[in-house]
Amino acid sequence: MNNSTDSTRVQQILHILDETYGREYVCYLNHETPWQLLIAVILSAQCTDERVNIVTKDLFVKYPSLEAFANANPKELEKDIYSIGFHKNKSKNIIGCANKLIKNYNGIVPNTMEDLLTLDGVGRKTANVILGNIYNIPSIVVDTHVKRISRRLGFTSSTDPTIIEKDLMSVLPKEHWILYNIQIITFGRNICYARNPKCNTCPLNKLCNSKDKTI
Repeated sequence: MNNSTDSTRVQQILHILDETYGREYVCYLNHETPWQLLIAVILSAQCTDERVNIVTKDLFVKYPSLEAFANANPKELEKDIYSIGFHKNKSKNIIGCANKLIKNYNGIVPNTMEDLLTLDGVGRKTANVILGNIYNIPSIVVDTHVKRISRRLGFTSSTDPTIIEKDLMSVLPKEHWILYNIQIITFGRNICYARNPKCNTCPLNKLCNSKDKTI
C-alpha cells in the first residue's frame, strides 16, 4: 500500500467529504420507477444530468410504460431525444432494453450485475447506478468526476474505468462506496474541475498531492 491509499489518509478524506457534503443518498436523475432511472442513465451517456432531466420530463409522459418504449417508433424516439446527442444509438438501445426487460425479466429491472449487462445499452457504469440507487447494493460508478478525482487523490493510477472501479473497491470501505460516488460528483461539479480546479477553497487541499494543484 502506498501513502496515497494509506487507510488513515483514506479515512480522513472520507470524513471531510461526509462533513462537507453529508451522507444522504441522492440521485441526480429524475425518475419515479426503476425502469425510468435505467432509461435516464442510458440517455445520460456523454450528456449532462440537467439536460436529461429536461428531456425525460416530457419523455416519460409521452411514453408512460415500458410497453410504450418497447413499441416506440425508432425514428420518432430519435426526434424525442435528439437534443441529448447520440440519439440514433440511444433510441435503438432504449427500445431493445425495454423489450428485453419485458420478455426476459417480466418488466422488472434486475438486481445483479450479470443480468443488467444483458440489457441493450447497459455497461458496468449504468449497472452500478441501478444497483446503488435502486437496490442499495454497494457499487462504484466510475463517471468522469470519479475517474478524474480518484486519480488526483492517488486512489488509482489507471484511466480504465473497470480497473479504476476495482482499485476503488480495494481502497474504500464497502459501506462508503455509494456515498463516495454521490459526494465526488458534487465535489467535481463545484470545486475539483477538470481545468482550473478551485484548490484555494478545496476542503481536501492539505491531503491532495495532485500535480494539477493550483495552490
